Parts: sequence; structure tokens; C-alpha cells
Amino acid sequence: MTKEEIKDLVALFNEANISKIKIKEKDGFEIELERDMCCDTPAPVNAPAPQPINVNVVNEAKPTSNHSHPTLNSPMVGTYYQAPSPGATPFVKAGSKVKKGDTMGIIEAMKIMNEIQAEYDCRVIEVLVADGQPVEFDMPLYVVEKI
Repeated sequence: MTKEEIKDLVALFNEANISKIKIKEKDGFEIELERDMCCDTPAPVNAPAPQPINVNVVNEAKPTSNHSHPTLNSPMVGTYYQAPSPGATPFVKAGSKVKKGDTMGIIEAMKIMNEIQAEYDCRVIEVLVADGQPVEFDMPLYVVEKI
């Protein structure tokens, strides 16, 4: 088999909907072509070209008022949860008094639940983040008043 015949055979194999071909000639020359067909499905001829989509990202965090009070901020990127489980009572709400080390919420990051603890004794003035909302590093979570 010549080089050109082999090139033609490879081109034919690529176009055909077959996964394996083996050719043996009388002079002892042998060639075998094989491919995995599980993922080689060609795109339909009349398939529309993919269209770009517009995505609007909405941050549901309430804008922080110009409080003269400090905020407790997120120590990481993740998803904020206000209770230990769905439907459970929230750890804190506006008006709650917490002591240093008390759990105020949970941030899930990479399937790990991280408790957010009070940095000092305080009273929660406002919870700035909705349950299940994504949060970013250093994003304000609570407006507090030190006690």
C-alpha cells in the first residue's frame, strides 16, 4: 500500500461512521485503525450556532446604611446560612445579644460548614445577608453595637 493510499484510507475512516477497520494484504502488509465512538458524535448539520447569553448578577445584600456602628465581615467566600439547618431558628436576628465566641451564622465553602463567631460581646442591629446568599471575602454580614 502506498503512502497516498494510506492517507486516503485514513480520510475515509474519519468520514465513515465506523469504529474499527483492519486491512490485510497478500504480501503481508497489515493496517488497523480504531477509535472510541462514545464521544465522536458529529454536530447536526442544521444545528444553530450557539448564541451568547446575557447574565445579570444581582447581589441581594441590602445596602448598608451609614451606621456609626461596626460590622462583622465574612472571613471567606462561600454561601451564608443563618441557621444550623433549613427551617431551624436562626442563630441571630436584629436585637439579639451575643457573647464573644457565640455562633452567628454559617458559611459553606467547598462543602465545609464554617461557623461565624462573634468577635466580641455585641448586640446585632441588622443582619445584612439573606439566608442562602453567596458572600465574598470581607463582605459585611452584620451591623453590631459593642457592649
